[in-house]
Amino acid sequence: MTEDKNPSSEIRQDLELSALVEAILFVSPEPLSADQIANLLETTPRLVKKALEDLDALYQGRGIRLQYHKSKIQITSAPEAAPILEKLLELETTSTLSQAALETLSIIAYQQPITRPQIDAIRGVNSDGVLRTLLTKGLIDDVGRADGPGRPILYSTTPDFLKYFGLSSYDELPPLDFEELQETTDPKVLKG
Repeated sequence: MTEDKNPSSEIRQDLELSALVEAILFVSPEPLSADQIANLLETTPRLVKKALEDLDALYQGRGIRLQYHKSKIQITSAPEAAPILEKLLELETTSTLSQAALETLSIIAYQQPITRPQIDAIRGVNSDGVLRTLLTKGLIDDVGRADGPGRPILYSTTPDFLKYFGLSSYDELPPLDFEELQETTDPKVLKG
């Protein structure tokens, strides 16, 4: 009688953990959490996070990056490579975001999850059309419903938002200067 071998332990003998994590992220069609990767590799999330740190360091100054969105990770091309990749893929930037879309998107990025009435209160205008545009472009997503009256939809940004702006994580968003915002904004809007 022969002993069954665990295929993942055989693979591990040939490749380092960071190489296996890299391979999984490379082929995954969507971002994965460290727990999901750990389950696939039959290891601990702590070891996966260490492997991710190693990959992050390896990718500095390279053509690919790790992109973090909430608790999930994916491999993306470096934002600095976008012009040449667009040329290679014969892509053109066919549309840009309007001022209203950028304004709404920044509100969502800094306040997520947030409802349309909250966005409207900050902007001072109806945001229905802008939200539809951002949803269509995949930059925001419906992430549930608030507990308040009417149970309005909650919006949050997506991994495509990070890609669009060349960010690896939300930590790279510029800090929000609330004092400057108060000086330039109608005080009625900022009341709770």
